[in-house]
Amino acid sequence: MTGMGWFQIFLFLVVIVAATKPLGVYMARVYQRESTFLDFVFRPIERLIYRVCLVDDQQEMPWMQYGVSMLLFSGVSMLLLYFMERLQEWLPWNPEKLTNIAPDLAWNTAASFTTNTNWQAYVPETTMSYFTQMAGLAYHNFASAAVGMSLAIALVRGIARRETKTIGNFWVDLTRSFLWILLPVCLVASFVFVSQGVVQNLKPYTSVSLIESHTVDSQDSDGKPVHKVIAEQRIAQGPVASQEAIKMFGTNGGGFFNANSAHPFENPTPFVNFLQIVLIFLIPSGLTSTLGRMTGSPRHGWAVWSAMTVLFLAGVVVVYAMEARGNPLLAGVDTHASEVQTGGNMEGKEVRFGIANSALFTTVTTDASCGAVNNMHDSLTPLGGLVPLVNIMLGELVFGGVGSGLYMILVFAILSVFIAGLMVGRTPEYLGKKIESYDVKMAVLSILVSSFVILLFAAIAVVTKFGLAGITNPGPHGFSQILYAYTSGAGNNGSAFGGINSNTLWYNTSLGVVMLFGRFFAVIPILAIAGSLASKKTVPESLGTFPVTGPLFTVLLVSIILIVGALTFFPALSLGPILEHLLMGAGKTF
Repeated sequence: MTGMGWFQIFLFLVVIVAATKPLGVYMARVYQRESTFLDFVFRPIERLIYRVCLVDDQQEMPWMQYGVSMLLFSGVSMLLLYFMERLQEWLPWNPEKLTNIAPDLAWNTAASFTTNTNWQAYVPETTMSYFTQMAGLAYHNFASAAVGMSLAIALVRGIARRETKTIGNFWVDLTRSFLWILLPVCLVASFVFVSQGVVQNLKPYTSVSLIESHTVDSQDSDGKPVHKVIAEQRIAQGPVASQEAIKMFGTNGGGFFNANSAHPFENPTPFVNFLQIVLIFLIPSGLTSTLGRMTGSPRHGWAVWSAMTVLFLAGVVVVYAMEARGNPLLAGVDTHASEVQTGGNMEGKEVRFGIANSALFTTVTTDASCGAVNNMHDSLTPLGGLVPLVNIMLGELVFGGVGSGLYMILVFAILSVFIAGLMVGRTPEYLGKKIESYDVKMAVLSILVSSFVILLFAAIAVVTKFGLAGITNPGPHGFSQILYAYTSGAGNNGSAFGGINSNTLWYNTSLGVVMLFGRFFAVIPILAIAGSLASKKTVPESLGTFPVTGPLFTVLLVSIILIVGALTFFPALSLGPILEHLLMGAGKTF
């Protein structure tokens, strides 16, 4: 570890702190339909959209209607993407003449991008046409992010309102998320990326002659050896910058290239790398300020932000420390940082970014439900790989995805005040609302959905031939590959221990199911909580009210998150990264 490495991590946190309140206040004004400096541009477009789509923007919805609207929008969008993939060969903007996507992979990808997971069981530059990338995948990057933000705002409204049956209008929230928040920032970020060297064009791939040719040995259908001389390389390109912006700002993570943000066309400079990490956290961090402003309790917003920050700092410190130490099994190898080497465990990492930026990127992308990577998580040390796995298992709430991070941590906030109420023998209250059995049941159900599908499908995979066929490492690391895949799917993250071969019928099908459960079956109980809280009266604070605006609440919230995560997943983690770390320390390899 180096002073410069810690400085870069500190600088990142300073930028996030500085942007949290301005962005949070702006988003609160957008969703409360107050005036903003962009109204003169987007208000006419908004009115036209409502007119064309026959939306009554003055009519609000109860939670069930809000949820049905969300499911219908997501379902139709998913079907459109599926058919776009299946018909890709005959659609425009396909200069490489890429063929149609197989049914199971098309299903997996459609579920992935609809749920903001962006799991990619394929090589994008050799699988998806420009049209599919732009009209299908990039569109869903916007749509899934806007859906998540709308759901978070619906829950915040439920907390803020009293004695009402409605929590807003889904179509209005969705449209405003698109126009006022996602599009402007992504437009600016795209131009910045292009100025730094990120590719943006619709040209066919470029063929270049290699300086030195090489021979690839293989076998033909009869088993006879075949020697093929490779003297030319195809360099993929395309509309990368526009997708890169929403990939990060919408916490999507699906890359235009297989190497994702380790690819120089996606992430060419240290400045772009830093900007990408900042973009991931902007909306999740800003929404805590939006929470405080819309509920009339800014201090509560900062208390929630503080809980997220504590968990974030714990994660980045562990990853940085573990990766900087290097691999103890490399006896006699100097892994200390110096003027001539970065030091530490550089396997799977870009030398352009080094240990500190790789550790920061790894922690941020798995704290948020992003899934973008600038290094390969499969090559992390066991405890370095434990952190991203735990980040997702906790519910993607350490800032989390756009919207999803806020509504998941608010579920834990409700559980925290419920437990605090039990301690003092009073009916728990949260921002003036009494938390009753129905609210707690819905909160617990939302949390259990994710853990249930993770452990169930991972258990099936590790005892079946079709599940074990996908792993590339024996022993505990192979188990970690499977566990990470289903954790990433259920948590709608999309990153992976890339050694697993997930482009099979079993993994494509099962991960698609897990992604849908992790997104939609978890959020329906949350909308039910929003509807329940919106209908309640506000009760004044008393001496028995547990305060949710100070350090005590932050400590309790962090404790509940860790306790629930530890009790649920510790046995599985013990069989994976923890066991691998202990065996590595004992000199055991597989």
